[in-house]
Amino acid sequence: MAPSLVPIVIDNASSDDTVERVRARTGVRLIANPGNRGFAAAVNQGAREADQAEFLLLLNPDVCLATPVDGLIEASRHHGLAAGKLVGEDGRAQRGFALRRFPTAAALVLELFGINRLWPGNPVNRRYRYLDRDPNQPGPVEQPAGAFLMMRRDVWVRLGGLDEQFHPVWFEDVDFCRRAADAGYRVEYVPSVIARHAGGHSVGQLPPEYRAMYWCDSLLKYAVKHFRPLAYRGICAAVMVSAVPRMVLGMIQERSLAPVAMYFKILKLASRRLVSLQRPAA
Repeated sequence: MAPSLVPIVIDNASSDDTVERVRARTGVRLIANPGNRGFAAAVNQGAREADQAEFLLLLNPDVCLATPVDGLIEASRHHGLAAGKLVGEDGRAQRGFALRRFPTAAALVLELFGINRLWPGNPVNRRYRYLDRDPNQPGPVEQPAGAFLMMRRDVWVRLGGLDEQFHPVWFEDVDFCRRAADAGYRVEYVPSVIARHAGGHSVGQLPPEYRAMYWCDSLLKYAVKHFRPLAYRGICAAVMVSAVPRMVLGMIQERSLAPVAMYFKILKLASRRLVSLQRPAA
């Protein structure tokens, strides 16, 4: 018999009626933070609240379960972690987002220059986004989206939860799965367990003028943790070089000089990291 699941909702100072709607429901434990602590900190907060749970299931606010999760529990019991299939509103698997391999330096450079978006079928991107895999076939995967991820509590405790230096969002789930793999655990993909994912809910709450900076900052924090010095410096350089055309494109799209300030900050950030191999402070 599968263990019962107790929903715990962590609200990071939402500006809508989320808190009131959750409080109106029975059987849900709510933690309403006065400020936005970031995705990793909020998840860690929820995990501490569920200190008696044998399994932890991470669900983004824009994810809705469509099937029971018994298959994830069984897979987590044997392998440590498990992920189900995320589908869009059309019922199709969200290929390219739900499942990915761990990013290589080449994959991140192509991301920075927009090559993966312009030419999604390139060999590097096909491998990175598992476009060479049938989304209906079960088996081990490297990095499923943290939007729909289960793990045993002992795995969570051993790894110390999510790294809160990835603030407010991005790459915290990639880092967690990377550390899990390094510790000898396996993420099992169970496509018979399905959840619908609207996409972009949490990111949409971030100020648009800061999103690129947050993404680049988290990317560099991931790279310094998991890449060799030469590859890390190459990514720093790629962030700097790619910032210029991205800034120009942003100015054209917004018909404004506003992107100049943000990309100037990105240039400063990457240049500072380029001359230092120290891990950024949390």
